[in-house]
Amino acid sequence: MRKIDLKNVVWKEGRSYVSWNINTGVASFGNTRKESLECLREALELYFEDVPVSRINKVEKPDLVPLVFKHA
Repeated sequence: MRKIDLKNVVWKEGRSYVSWNINTGVASFGNTRKESLECLREALELYFEDVPVSRINKVEKPDLVPLVFKHA
């Protein structure tokens, strides 16, 4: 089995935790951070059943960068 290094972001939204994989755009959620990541792992397993690993976007060192903009 091939090992793949993926980058994920987790944040709290209301009462749930959201986990998002930067490489694929796949997201999931759960009641705890751990549950959210477990659900993301399951979603990624399903994702890779249909999409070849070669289509993963390589992300080296992601930074969280604030962006403020005005919206009408």
